[in-house]
Amino acid sequence: MTSPRNHEWLKDHIRDIPDFPKEGIVFKDITPLLADKKAFSYTIDAIAHQFDRDEIDKVLGIEARGFIVAAPLAYRFTAGLIPVRKKGKLPWKVQSQDYELEYGTDSLEMHSDAVKEGERILIVDDVLATGGTAKAVAHLTERCGGKIAGIATIMELSFLNGRDAIKDYEFFSLISF
Repeated sequence: MTSPRNHEWLKDHIRDIPDFPKEGIVFKDITPLLADKKAFSYTIDAIAHQFDRDEIDKVLGIEARGFIVAAPLAYRFTAGLIPVRKKGKLPWKVQSQDYELEYGTDSLEMHSDAVKEGERILIVDDVLATGGTAKAVAHLTERCGGKIAGIATIMELSFLNGRDAIKDYEFFSLISF
C-alpha cells in the first residue's frame, strides 16, 4: 500500500475558493486536478490500488463530483456504476435516505434496483467533510442489500472529523486538509 504522504503533491492541484458557497467557507475546488492528466490519472489509479484486493461489483458515485471519480473506477474494476442523486433527480423508482446537515436535513436517492443482495459496493466522492453524506449513502446501500467494500475520496477535511461518522467502514482518502 502506498503511503499517504506520497499523495501530498496532489494538494498543488486543489484550488481554494474563499467565501463559496457562502461567506466564511473555503471551498476546495478539484477542477484543476481533473484538468491535469497526470494528477487525475494518478488519483484514479491510487484509489483503485487501495481496493484492488477486493471484488468490487459496483462503484457508487455521490452527486455530482463523485460521478467523475466513480465512472473511471467502475471501468477499472469492470464493475457497474450507481449514481446517487439528490431527491427528485432520478427517473425511476427510488430508495431514499434522509440525513442531517448543519442547517437542516436533505435526502439522497438511488434507483430501487441499483443494488442486488450481497453485491460489494465501493462508495466514492470528491471530499469527506462531516461524514453525513457518506454515512447516509452507506446506510442506503446496506438497506438495499449491498455490502460496503469501502468509502474513498480524493480529499478529507480532517478538522470536521468526518471519519467519526463512518468509523464502521474502511475509509481511504488521498489527501487531508
